[in-house]
Amino acid sequence: MTEQQQAVETVRRTLGASELEWQEISDGVFTVVLPGERKLQTPVRLDVGAHALGVHAFVARRPDENHERVYRWLLERNLKMFGVGFALDHMGDIYLDGRLPLSTVTPDEVDRLLGAVLTYSDESFNTILELGFASSIRKEWEWRLARGESTKNLEAFQALRPADEPS
Repeated sequence: MTEQQQAVETVRRTLGASELEWQEISDGVFTVVLPGERKLQTPVRLDVGAHALGVHAFVARRPDENHERVYRWLLERNLKMFGVGFALDHMGDIYLDGRLPLSTVTPDEVDRLLGAVLTYSDESFNTILELGFASSIRKEWEWRLARGESTKNLEAFQALRPADEPS
């Protein structure tokens, strides 16, 4: 069995033993859904290549505003991260991306890598929204308050609530 085949089998066994929603969409290419608290779901793709295990996770779409500040914040976070780093696609959407040598693919390392993705995605999500979508969040607050709609999912963004409204 080649190193690549061993890595594919390790990922299959590790995901199979987990409680995560996952599927193998082609040989050695897996999709996994990581459940979070702030970001309710983080979709992840694991690709077992000839030399490395790649991990790619969507975090947020391209910020509507304040791009430089958002991207700077992401780059500063990259200095403190394990296994993955923030990256942008050609549209400016935000991902977590990483690669591990096949020789390091063990059940513990796959679990640690997925844990890192979940932690970084979930912990960063509200900050990304606050920095990159503040105008939209303010408008959403105004719209919901004016109509008496629930603001439960906006509670993390109290700083963006209109000042003339009681909290």
